Amino acid sequence: MSSLRMTSDLRRQLILGAAKRCFARHGYTGTTTKSVAAAAAISEALLFKHFPSKAALYAEILSDECEADPAFMELLEREPSTATLVELIRGMVEHFLQIADGPDQEEAQRLRLMATSHLDDGEFARLLYAKIETLIGAVFVASLERAIASGDARPCAGDPLNLFWFAHHAVMTAALTRLPATPCLAYGKATDLERQLCEFLLRGIGLNDAAIASHLGRNQAADANQAAIAESA
Repeated sequence: MSSLRMTSDLRRQLILGAAKRCFARHGYTGTTTKSVAAAAAISEALLFKHFPSKAALYAEILSDECEADPAFMELLEREPSTATLVELIRGMVEHFLQIADGPDQEEAQRLRLMATSHLDDGEFARLLYAKIETLIGAVFVASLERAIASGDARPCAGDPLNLFWFAHHAVMTAALTRLPATPCLAYGKATDLERQLCEFLLRGIGLNDAAIASHLGRNQAADANQAAIAESA
């Protein structure tokens, strides 16, 4: 049984490797399950035994990339706390706002794909949301519970994970407005926007102003120190 499982796992990794090459070369739209199967030297039917669709392949690749990011994984392994909660929100805001400003067109294409999926059959969005929940959901909820217990946040009514999704949707939409060459909205300076958006989201999930000023201020001070060190090097 273990030998069969290992063979299946190796086959899955070979398919993912072939899919990464295809997506990198042809983009999401230009890649087909048939072309991925050919690149992996397998039949399309065998590919479908491991991944039911192209969207499932792409979502799995994005999940693997997140798990390969040491800074992201270090954050998820932290002790649940108010500080961890603030850093999760700040990191999400920073990631999305950098998409429009950064040179990585692949990230911009993923954001467009996510938006398009909501207007289409929703398959890619559903798969990606499931991956995000698996990676971040438990850490967010546990950190929010610690923040409430310590008096840094007010108790929430309803499913606490919904607060994460509300924050995610808000920052994703803000990023979409900045994606065209001429932004749909002029939010102002990127640094001011990041701070304002973080404060808005943290208040929305229930943190009080004292906790926000303490933890968000500390994070931004650390970022400023790192920038100063880099400039002087």
